[in-house]
Amino acid sequence: MNKAPVKRTYSKLPVWIVEDHHDVVPHIYRSIASRYVPMSGVKMVHLDSHPDLLIPVNMPATAVFDKERLFRVTSTDDYFLSDALYLPAEQLEDAKPLHLRVIQVDPVEMSHNSQSQNNPSTCKRLRGASKGELNKEEDRQPESNVSCTSQYQPSGGSSTPGNSTEAQNAEEGSSGAIVSNLLSLIEQNDAYILDIDLDFFSCKNPFKDMYTKEEYSILQELYSFKRPREDVDEEELLECVERRTRQLEDLEAAFADLLEDDGQETVDRLATNPGMNSLIKLVSSLKNRNQTPDYEMVHQAGLTCDYSELPHHISSEGEIQQLLLAVKLVLQSLPKPTIVTISRSSLDEYCPAEQVEAIQSRTLSVLEALFGSLDVHKEYESASEECTSQHS
Repeated sequence: MNKAPVKRTYSKLPVWIVEDHHDVVPHIYRSIASRYVPMSGVKMVHLDSHPDLLIPVNMPATAVFDKERLFRVTSTDDYFLSDALYLPAEQLEDAKPLHLRVIQVDPVEMSHNSQSQNNPSTCKRLRGASKGELNKEEDRQPESNVSCTSQYQPSGGSSTPGNSTEAQNAEEGSSGAIVSNLLSLIEQNDAYILDIDLDFFSCKNPFKDMYTKEEYSILQELYSFKRPREDVDEEELLECVERRTRQLEDLEAAFADLLEDDGQETVDRLATNPGMNSLIKLVSSLKNRNQTPDYEMVHQAGLTCDYSELPHHISSEGEIQQLLLAVKLVLQSLPKPTIVTISRSSLDEYCPAEQVEAIQSRTLSVLEALFGSLDVHKEYESASEECTSQHS
């Protein structure tokens, strides 16, 4: 009879803290290489205000066989899924589709029911950085299968009296229900990764600070997207994807033209394209505030607008404390993680810079209270020092 493999554990729980979320990936890979985390069937508890479930647009399927190539194309909004797709050569003979089970937590609903109308976008764009690119290939993208459970919220969340569905959702959103779901996936002897983005506790949409309300409204109009019905057939779905791809490519080309020349003649010519008439008003407003607008950043902001927008809720001290308590209640019922990765997300302003230090300190206190001594690596400090020395 084959014995189950012995689970390797670190003497102290390693906690890797980075600034940009995708920078945790090499530390995860290092744990896999040293056999603390398994090569396949990796389990992760991912706390984040953004799902990070995208795949780079220009990533060919062959990229999943080369982790260094994946590192180059991975960015904040897609690291989670694209790097989960990495497939070592020895697994080719037994390749399986990727299966994800996602438990969604809506911390805003906890005390601000009115803001729960806006579904969080799946996309988070890194400010001031462009995504890595690969040559387009005809390879078929790897098959993936993502199944999501119902919306959950932490213990102590609001429960609205009304129909039985709402009451059932409130009960399902308790810490006990979340733990039950997680324990159906993670057994006591399993190695797993605890991955925390600090914007889970307090989250900004940084583009709302960069643009006026009118400019942001124009971007939402330009980049608007009508999602397909749930019962749509494959042919209609493909047509929808092709339509959206063309729309985004046209908008990217338009803002690239504006980078070269944003004179009135260029603006008028671009505005004749279908759906781009509002470019005239947008460019005029941008240039009234700044004679040389960053049109690449404008496009990045537009990419976050489809049928929803990025989550935006700067939490109060009480709300942060309540979320930390909810996380503690969930984690204390789970086995000890093998490795913890934490993203600050403050330089790109998804987590408010004025709150990130306090949130980080309190998160570490929760982890230490639950799991004992920590081996904390503040990688963002060394990265900042390296950047400073390069510019000195």
